Amino acid sequence: MAEEVLPITRQVTTESRETGTSFVDIHLLDVEDCLIYDRHGVCIPFKSLYQERKSIIIFVRNFLCYSCKEYVEDLSKIPREALEDAEIRLVVIGQSAHCHIESFCSLTGYPYEIYVDPERCIYQKLGMKREETFTDSAPPSPHVKSGMFVGQMKSIWRAMTSPAFDFQGDLHQQGGAIIAGPGSQVHFSHFDMNRMDHMPINWLLQLAGVQQTLDFSDKPKIIHV
Repeated sequence: MAEEVLPITRQVTTESRETGTSFVDIHLLDVEDCLIYDRHGVCIPFKSLYQERKSIIIFVRNFLCYSCKEYVEDLSKIPREALEDAEIRLVVIGQSAHCHIESFCSLTGYPYEIYVDPERCIYQKLGMKREETFTDSAPPSPHVKSGMFVGQMKSIWRAMTSPAFDFQGDLHQQGGAIIAGPGSQVHFSHFDMNRMDHMPINWLLQLAGVQQTLDFSDKPKIIHV
């Protein structure tokens, strides 16, 4: 019997996006049976997200993080038909209790699938960072519009005014993104170095096979007549 070859996934950081020379092994067999929870508290195995079709799976830091909020707000702008034409499933995973999902979706306008991994089982087994690393050469995220000070104040205010005063996840946990499926095939992986290190959404869409390029700029559009 031929030896099974595990897929090797390209890891793209802000320092290596131009060269694309850094790689990391992602073993989905290690996390396929980890349970994730929907907004009603119903659990499903992680593997059900990517067994039948290719999926873009985004792991966010926590639901009160201003940069995650603004990133997911831009995810919500992806046209449903663009995903359907490419047969792509889009999923966001947080690390809070499931009771916070509904308010986060209302806040961001996010209409697609969303789950939580409250024990951070998948985050930990995949090796996502639990501290932040900043570099002077890192380009600014195209999806985060708030400055750090103002953004943090917004996060604290949302925590203070929420029905249950908590930060909806480990404040030190970083997120990431993977493209996987069908089956256990992994096409791409990016683990965030810090709260600003989200993978640009258009890059993710193109790597997954979506043909449409979207404009996520908050600048006013100029219409030539």
